[in-house]
Amino acid sequence: MTRQVVVIGAGVIGITTALELQRRGHSVLVLDREGVAAQASAGNAGAFAFSEVEPLATPGIMRKAPKWLLDPLGPLSIPPSYALKIAPWIFRFWRASRPGSYQNHLGAQASLMEHAAAALTRLIADVDGEPMMQRDGQMQLYESQAEFRASLPAWELRRQHGIEFELLESRAAIAEKQPGLSPRFTHAGFTPNWMNTVDPRKWVEYLAQNFRDRGGRVETQDTLALTSAEGGVQITIADGEINADKVVLCAGAWSHHLARTLGDHIPLETERGYNTTFPAGAFDLRMPLTFSGHGFVATRINGGVRIGGAVELGGLSLPPNYKRADALLKKAVQFLPGLNTEGGTQWMGFRPSLPDSLPVIGASPNAPDVIYAFGHGHLGLTQSAGTAELVGALIDGLPPQISLTPFSATRF
Repeated sequence: MTRQVVVIGAGVIGITTALELQRRGHSVLVLDREGVAAQASAGNAGAFAFSEVEPLATPGIMRKAPKWLLDPLGPLSIPPSYALKIAPWIFRFWRASRPGSYQNHLGAQASLMEHAAAALTRLIADVDGEPMMQRDGQMQLYESQAEFRASLPAWELRRQHGIEFELLESRAAIAEKQPGLSPRFTHAGFTPNWMNTVDPRKWVEYLAQNFRDRGGRVETQDTLALTSAEGGVQITIADGEINADKVVLCAGAWSHHLARTLGDHIPLETERGYNTTFPAGAFDLRMPLTFSGHGFVATRINGGVRIGGAVELGGLSLPPNYKRADALLKKAVQFLPGLNTEGGTQWMGFRPSLPDSLPVIGASPNAPDVIYAFGHGHLGLTQSAGTAELVGALIDGLPPQISLTPFSATRF
């Protein structure tokens, strides 16, 4: 049956989902308050990080958090003015880090990653998207034997889930794959099958153009509320109302506000990420690099270099603190001694994150014709194609390709 489906959100999750629903024969309209790839889908690292199966909420992480929080420019920070507001989320995060919960979340994340990797292969073939991809592998860098040994359990997890990697235990082995690094890095882990897009914004815009070319519509509209109606959903926008058979809500860091209009209270928080992007020629970067002890990455974007990462749990309203981007760049200059820092552009974006590191994928408990697909945190680009196929199955009333119980909105 052909349905009129409205997708709210034109980031990578929304556009990929719209394209998948269109492929299944549905009439699809995408609404977004700012337009295609206007938020986190534009400024992320561009990575399809299928090897990152471990949730952020790991056993023992709360013992490390106080040390991080004492450094306002460190890899994790909470502005003092936001600390009280985020306390309930932190409590849920702590509960998610307990060993039993962690194992459940790890299994769910690994299942979604495996499905998402296969779905991305199908998507690339469908849209002839291979020229938009970079298949160079990725390297995680460590500064000592002790730091390297501490990482080994995470590499063992990858091995258990069939992820190929190579451990490098000398500066010479590292330099063979990536010349020009500081000699402070003594060990590394190389993931050969890691891939990136040449530019996350361009990838989403490319998918959106495919969607339009096949008859889809994208409109700039601010969605104010959703109401479950007989036979569908009523969407309140700034200048009126739209009726749809089904709605897919994937509005990133703003999604929980719209879910609340349906009576669903979902503990989504905002990880504010910072980066600086330099033009082509800034550094001979052969592959994405993760500086494991410092919480940031260097990736190649349009032939240039993007330095970004870190986590600031600060919500949607506080002004950006670009001192965080400056702090990352100061370290990057030490780690990549030949980096040319002229012509850089700073950016801050909002990552929509849930306490257990898993997204919400499934029907609203209060409105069965509204499908939620949000809260992917750092992994929206990575999990986008898989999420789109899962939503497609739900819209068509078919069994999803993996169990969606761990991703249910009712789990909180």
